[in-house]
Amino acid sequence: MVEQRVGLGEIAREWGRIGLLGFGGPPAHILLLRRLCVERRKWMEPAEFEDGIAATNLLPGPASTQLAVFTAWRLRGTAGALVGGACFIAPGLVLILALSVLFLAGDPPLWVLGAAAGAGAAVPAVAVQAATSLVPGSFARVGRERAARARWLGYALAGAVAAILTGPWLVLVLVAAGLAEIAVRARGRRAALPVAAVLPALPVLGGLGAVAWVAFKVGALSYGGGFVIIPLMQDDAVHRYHWMTDGQFLNAVALGQVTPGPVVHTVAAVGYAAAGLGGGMLAAAVAFAPSFLFVVLGARHFDRLRSNRRVQDFLTGAGPAVVGAIAGSAVPLAASLGEGWQWGVLAAALLWLVAARRGVVLTLLAAGAAGVVAAAAGLPVA
Repeated sequence: MVEQRVGLGEIAREWGRIGLLGFGGPPAHILLLRRLCVERRKWMEPAEFEDGIAATNLLPGPASTQLAVFTAWRLRGTAGALVGGACFIAPGLVLILALSVLFLAGDPPLWVLGAAAGAGAAVPAVAVQAATSLVPGSFARVGRERAARARWLGYALAGAVAAILTGPWLVLVLVAAGLAEIAVRARGRRAALPVAAVLPALPVLGGLGAVAWVAFKVGALSYGGGFVIIPLMQDDAVHRYHWMTDGQFLNAVALGQVTPGPVVHTVAAVGYAAAGLGGGMLAAAVAFAPSFLFVVLGARHFDRLRSNRRVQDFLTGAGPAVVGAIAGSAVPLAASLGEGWQWGVLAAALLWLVAARRGVVLTLLAAGAAGVVAAAAGLPVA
């Protein structure tokens, strides 16, 4: 632990500030946490912070949230983790629930419908950009061996196909890719493979039980965080439980991108559509609870986790499947677009994000403004 004792009030203030200003997803969160903990306050050594990033990326669920919880745990143990994590999550959660009331209302104003349709049209481009940004690091992990690179491509293709076709069963494909890589790298060594007992869907659940189950899958069973949660949620929210239309789901994903804090806040918008504010709060609580548990119970063992050969092999296989799944999620998202002008917005967003490499938040805001213009011009937006 650090030599000076950092007060819980200071942790609440600093982590709350990052949660309020953390637009742009995990890269922005990591940068802000590093500036605070390493550069400005010198609470952590650079190497220790980088080790924290590596360790939290080994866990399922939202990695940047787990990093926020871990850094606060590093300063004040369990109490710090609970306070820091809660304050990091709270600003974005309050904002996304407030926007859900506006954008997912039964009869919203025309300009709101236009803004939602415009921002939603850009969401598939955000998924493509998220996937392409992960490719270099994931591909470098497998090394130069031709067979390993061929397996990488196979895992990525499997993840993409699963995201397009299987919906909630995607998590089984991610786990299978990881287990396959362990088996290949074992090369005859007698090693016990980890077992993941995953239940992708429980159609007998109803009401808040179903909301909790969908949120649990997002928080505890999704490797890679971010956009890999989209295919996990879409089938349940739209097709299985009929909480939302395809268009409303796109709106929820867009809201998760334009609000500060972790992208997993999207699950709160889904919970709101299912059961109002209570459903949104329940979904957020269930989705984020595993992050707190993983860190509070396991932070002392992070070094051992990082050095475990089987864990590394598992992530070498699951990683490219996650990349493929994120890219594949763009297909059903794009299929949800119902108006011709939305495809123009999508094409522009792809150029802006992937070719020009510009920011996600600005892209979604511009797409939303284009939707407002389209609504004012009398184009269909609902």
